[in-house]
Amino acid sequence: MASPAKKWPSREGFTADVVGRIIQWALLDPWKMVPLLALAQYTVKGRELLEERPHALKALKAFASLAVLDRLRAWLDRRIINNGQKDHYDWNREIVVLTGGSNGIGRQVAQLLGDRGIKVAILDLSPPTGTLPNSVRFYQCDITSAEDIASAGKSIRASFGRPTILINNAGIATGKTILGTTPEQTRRMFEVNTFAHYWLTQEFLPDMVASNHGMVVTVASQAGYTVTPNMVDYSATKAAAIAFHEGLAAELATRYQAPRVRTVLVTQGFTRTALIKNLTPEDTFVNPLLYPETVAEGIVSQVLTGESGHVVVPATAGWIAQRLRGYPLWFQHSLRCRLERLMRAD
Repeated sequence: MASPAKKWPSREGFTADVVGRIIQWALLDPWKMVPLLALAQYTVKGRELLEERPHALKALKAFASLAVLDRLRAWLDRRIINNGQKDHYDWNREIVVLTGGSNGIGRQVAQLLGDRGIKVAILDLSPPTGTLPNSVRFYQCDITSAEDIASAGKSIRASFGRPTILINNAGIATGKTILGTTPEQTRRMFEVNTFAHYWLTQEFLPDMVASNHGMVVTVASQAGYTVTPNMVDYSATKAAAIAFHEGLAAELATRYQAPRVRTVLVTQGFTRTALIKNLTPEDTFVNPLLYPETVAEGIVSQVLTGESGHVVVPATAGWIAQRLRGYPLWFQHSLRCRLERLMRAD
């Protein structure tokens, strides 16, 4: 399905994320709430208004406190996951390796980076559809093969230079039950969705560690937080990818002495790509079915910051999914059973 042009409030329409952004902008911005609280308390007009509305002061104090605390939390998160160190990215010199860049989300990522003149090496089995910018090149590669990856790496270094950013984006899904899949299908799922992250990182990370500069982006899924019937193997591979990201970030800081090598985790909801063509995912206010451009823009935006981070789209559904393990067992089980109806293959 072709994506509509980006427009307000979003490609996906009016969703919970749109409401969240409005609340964030209007009520949880300390640069708005703190001055407003000061005006209410320390000006004649402000005190007059508070006398007429006695509960307004409590509300203002609450929102101002939440806004300040939320900003402090975001600052602390950003500082800690970047190991308290800044780094400079020269986008005329950075080289991106992108898996699964011929279709879907990866195709859009390649387009967005290429439009900025950033060098991108696509690793995929088939060439990308359509025309991409001149700075984007295709290298045929089976990412489940360490030998293929090594060969592609040699070609990339010879023609482009040493890659500084690795985006592990490729993924597959079958939509089958545990008893309905075959050993070959399950093994292939883990090879593409999980094991390839290791083989690719082993090929390209050493150069980043040597220069203490670079970035590894792990495209997982919100399914990694919420096990989905009919896609248990897929959920398991994405949960493993999340663990890979978390462990890699810690090893970079503690084992490889490369604190400026960044790590980015992407947990997106179900997206309108070939990955879900045989499934029936929901498209709701809280959990809209995403367009690949929406996810790609989130990935590229984070990459261009040159910082570690976590891209969550849709944010509301992702917030719920991340906290699922802390919910009562009856709620967890009921939710998984409900998801079976949504993830049933045609």
